[in-house]
Amino acid sequence: MTPIKGNRFITSLMALLAIMGAEAQTASEVPSLVVNVIIDQLRSDYLEAFSPLYGQGGFTRLMDKGRMYTQAEYPFDGPDAASSVACYVTGTSPYENGIIGQRWLDRQTLQPVFCVDDNKYNGVYTLDKSSPQYLAVSTIGDELKVASEGKSVVLSIAPNRDAAILSAGHAADAAIWLDDWTGRVSGTSYYGALPSWASDFDTNNPLASRIGNIVWKPLNDEVVNFSYFVFEGSKKPFSHKFTGDRKFRQFKASSCVNDEVNLLVKELLDKTSIGTDGVPDMLNLTYYAGGLDHESDSKYAMEVQDTYARLDRQLEELINAVESKVGQNKALFVVTSTGYSDSEDAKDLSLYRIPTGTFSITKAKLLLNMYLIAVYGQGDYVETVMGNELYLNLKLIESKNLNLTEVLERSSDFLIQLSGVKDVYTSQRLALGAGTPGISKLRNAYNPKCSGDITIQVSPGWNLKNEDTLEQSFARESYLGFPLFLFGCGVTPEKVNIPVSIDRVAPTISKALRIRAPNGCSQAPLNY
Repeated sequence: MTPIKGNRFITSLMALLAIMGAEAQTASEVPSLVVNVIIDQLRSDYLEAFSPLYGQGGFTRLMDKGRMYTQAEYPFDGPDAASSVACYVTGTSPYENGIIGQRWLDRQTLQPVFCVDDNKYNGVYTLDKSSPQYLAVSTIGDELKVASEGKSVVLSIAPNRDAAILSAGHAADAAIWLDDWTGRVSGTSYYGALPSWASDFDTNNPLASRIGNIVWKPLNDEVVNFSYFVFEGSKKPFSHKFTGDRKFRQFKASSCVNDEVNLLVKELLDKTSIGTDGVPDMLNLTYYAGGLDHESDSKYAMEVQDTYARLDRQLEELINAVESKVGQNKALFVVTSTGYSDSEDAKDLSLYRIPTGTFSITKAKLLLNMYLIAVYGQGDYVETVMGNELYLNLKLIESKNLNLTEVLERSSDFLIQLSGVKDVYTSQRLALGAGTPGISKLRNAYNPKCSGDITIQVSPGWNLKNEDTLEQSFARESYLGFPLFLFGCGVTPEKVNIPVSIDRVAPTISKALRIRAPNGCSQAPLNY
């Protein structure tokens, strides 16, 4: 009988341990509110350099109490303000999500397309007509709406409409931005009327009536006395007012616009029940950390220092306001960058005997067309160019019964001989996606429906110039690091130094919300 009693005791003990183990493994709490903060052009080197200017509640708190990935990166080449946001919220590259940049060429009309333009939907307090029609896959917010049967609140606030609409996605309640020419709090009829709290804020506290009194000066003496840069601009205190026809556009390209975003967030928190009704909600925000009016860092060096000091305070204000509304550890904050910098200061490198030059995409188009005429007879074989891409006349090539593969190969062989060309990628070469180290990122940046037929990779140190539009850019392949922070609900503090791809953020947030990842996303979530 004793063995039987012993077996019963062991069985009971095992059952008790199983129950205790099950309790210990209870799933972590679902965040009441997910706050995604994408900081346009945030850089790791500046973030670290200006740390003496920070308090305890912004970046320092994210670093100490959150999970910090020090080497975040986008899985495609050449991210910008639009393509980076689209990648973040969909967990996909432009190849899948369709947003290759802020602008691309419509092959039917040969006219530039802005990534959120849509004439079918009128603007709300703006002349811009917009929708997310070009976003080809679902977003985290879309999936949250589906999972909650529309009960979750999903909205976005950003200085500019592309970031606002792309981060909002297809099913959001609202996408809110500031109009370029009036400064009004704006939206699109695609999402319906502007929320009452936003329209009331615009009526009662319009930016247009305040902007004349906004003066951007150094935040404090610490910013004035701190000098990270070696060039002269870092020693010049500044004072900027926003005036003239472009005053709202200049304001939106300064750190002051982040305060305006925070004012709208506080109005949202004060006037609505977001994050407090038992159904998880999502708030997508965009801040700005680039150069003043997109100018170079060397021209406005102290402003850059001040921008990061202000970002620290602005993040602290945001975190405190959200936690005051929903409670500590009830919100999940995700903070990262768009992963690029548009403040490159193009200098005459020839003065320093560094290889350089100007590559004219306009002349390349003309030369290539002349070459193809010599080979295949008369015709306009190259329809147009945009950026570093050439668009061929596919209808002409088809009407002449030419082999497209042969035309592309001949074009590539011709263009690679031009000065300033590092490499040439045809649409077919990118589609195959093999044979060249690093081609995966170039392929991910390509989309068959809107990218050009030929992409020219300009040599580092060279300027790419379009003589028809006068657009010019400087080619640089230097590594630009930026961080990814997870903070709040369910996050274990840790510093992770291995590289992490931003397309893993969407499935990570989806896992935290216990919903399906966006429908184009095949990446695994991060563990936190």
